[in-house]
Amino acid sequence: MITIKTCHGDISVELFEEKAPISCENFRQYVKDGHFDGTIFHRVIPNFMIQCGGMNEDMNSRPTRDSITNEANNGERNNRGTLAMARTPEVDSATSQFFINLRDNDMLNHSSRDFGYAVFGRVSTGMDVVDVIAAMPTGNRGGHQDVPEETVTILAVTIDE
Repeated sequence: MITIKTCHGDISVELFEEKAPISCENFRQYVKDGHFDGTIFHRVIPNFMIQCGGMNEDMNSRPTRDSITNEANNGERNNRGTLAMARTPEVDSATSQFFINLRDNDMLNHSSRDFGYAVFGRVSTGMDVVDVIAAMPTGNRGGHQDVPEETVTILAVTIDE
């Protein structure tokens, strides 16, 4: 179990180790490195998703390791409460950023139209915290859109085994 401690409460996450081993190992390594501590939820789009894992409060990106192979074809779906790797239009471009789906986002699933976004876990407790973050007013900051007007910080991410 993983705990994402935010300034609004804790989000507990179960990883899909068997279905997304590359994404899970990548995520765990970032947790062990303390990469997420002090990062923010930098993109919040109501009724879609909240994204984090790579920027600090000044909207500067943290350095990352090399990108990983996209596991979107693992059979998992981008349903409410699942975690998926964020990426650029390049299929195998995910590094540290991830998002939590606020609803079933079928258009993000693996298909013939698009390779999709790799789901690697799900929120087991703390969707109330996710929903609080999702409801925050957003605006533009540092050249980015949909940034919460009140900074939402990840205080720490821990592996609870």
